Parts: sequence; C-alpha cells; structure tokens
Amino acid sequence: MKLNDALETLGLAATAPPRALSGGDMAEVWRIETAQGAVVAKRDDPERLAGEAEGLAALGDAGSSLVIPAVMGQVGSWLVMEALEPGPADWTALGRGLAELHAPCEAAHGWAYDNACGATPQPNAPLHDGRAFQRERRLMPLGEACHGRGLLSRSELARLKQVADQLEAWLPDQAPSLVHGDLWSGNVIHSSRGPALIDPAVYRHYPEVDLAMLTLFGAPGEAFFEAYWQAQGRERAPADWPRREAAFQLYPLLNHLLLFGRGYHAAVLRTITRLEQDSND
Repeated sequence: MKLNDALETLGLAATAPPRALSGGDMAEVWRIETAQGAVVAKRDDPERLAGEAEGLAALGDAGSSLVIPAVMGQVGSWLVMEALEPGPADWTALGRGLAELHAPCEAAHGWAYDNACGATPQPNAPLHDGRAFQRERRLMPLGEACHGRGLLSRSELARLKQVADQLEAWLPDQAPSLVHGDLWSGNVIHSSRGPALIDPAVYRHYPEVDLAMLTLFGAPGEAFFEAYWQAQGRERAPADWPRREAAFQLYPLLNHLLLFGRGYHAAVLRTITRLEQDSND
C-alpha cells in the first residue's frame, strides 16, 4: 500500500510532499504535514509495527512524565503517529521520567507477547526469576543464534553460558519494571514538550536494561544519573552498577553482532571478559 493510501484510510489529508527522516537501519520513516497536524509514518514489517504500537501504548499508559507519541493507527506495513517538534535537551527531566517509568511492577519478568528488538525476534514468555529470564530469553538465544551464523565460536559460546549461569551468584532477584527495551540515544527525542521515547521493544525486567543501553553507545551525562538515582531515593549509583551495566550490555551487543556482523565481536568478548573478571574477584 502506498503512503497516501494509508493516510487516507486514517482520515488524514497531506498538505505537502512527505519528507524522509532517518529510520535507523531497519525502517523507512517519513514526516508528513497534514490538515490534521504533522505526523510521522513508518514502513516496516506489519508484525513488528504492531508490537511497536502496543509498546508505545504501554509506555503512554505507564503514567510517567515522559512524552510518548500518540499512535494514529496502523494500515498494513505503515504505522502513523503524531510528530514531535524539537526542543532543548533536558537530561534531568529524562532521568526523573525514566525513574518514574521504572517503578516496580507486581508481575513476572517478560511480556504477554513476543516482539522484536530491531529486526531480531524477542521472546518474552514470562518467568518469575529475572536471572533465569536474562539467561533463557535474552543471552543464550542470541548467543546460540550468533554461534549458528559463525559469529561466536563454540568456546566463546561456552564462556557466555558460564557468565549467564553465574547470574544467580551475584545478581539479586527483584520485582521487574516496565522497560523501553531498546533505549539507545537515537530513540530519545528532545521535544518541545520534554523528553520523549520512540521505537520501543517493551517488556518487564531489570531497569538496568534501559540504563545500560543508554551508556553503551554514548553517555547521557551526570545530570541524567543524578536525577535518576535521586528519584529512586538514592544519592548515587548502587555499588554493583558497573557489573550490572556490563551484564545488561551483553544482550544489545549480541544483537548488534547478529544484525551487523563481526564488527561487534570484540565488544562482546570484552564484556564477557569483564564479567569473568568480576566473578573471580
């Protein structure tokens, strides 16, 4: 289906030609001025888009102060949502809002349905123990997929499994939080209404999922972390934050290895080595 047909199906009338936006590595994204206001249309696999739309709805219903774009609707391979206007960066507000989003839930780790992180299917069948969820739904499925494509050797996969099997030895079990699930800097929008989140891959798990992803390819800054920890009733990061950060960066690094190839191999091995050293200390 063409973009104009999708817009018309949703009752939107374009008033100017669409303008291409960056859609990361997976999707086609356009901004369109319409008689009903500016919208963003994203073209991708319909099943992935449905998961994204449900994720945006979950984030919007969570009651945090973060801005979540409203979804106008999905028509086949097009997802249409409100456009956000740019504004100044407010890292303090982002830290505070993310802490609100990460309030503990009375639920199992996981989600009611599977979705995707980028183009990678993301299994979310719930488990009550978060360590088991991280091992069985995140680290080992991706590690085995990488091994199957020749991106991890058998010995490297064995090292990953040993790290995953040791989670119970140091990582406390805890109630999960709703997490964005793919919170790299490109999925944070500094809008005129405040910090906004887009392109989620939501589920319930340790909040470090989002924090570790934010620090993996950049640094949100001291103001962000001060606001985040203070909103959680802490003066500073917990003592085991560096170890948690490494543990929860393994999943996105494995995903990048799977999606983009051996350019991420060294980073995966460095993170495994770091966790092995922590276990030996």
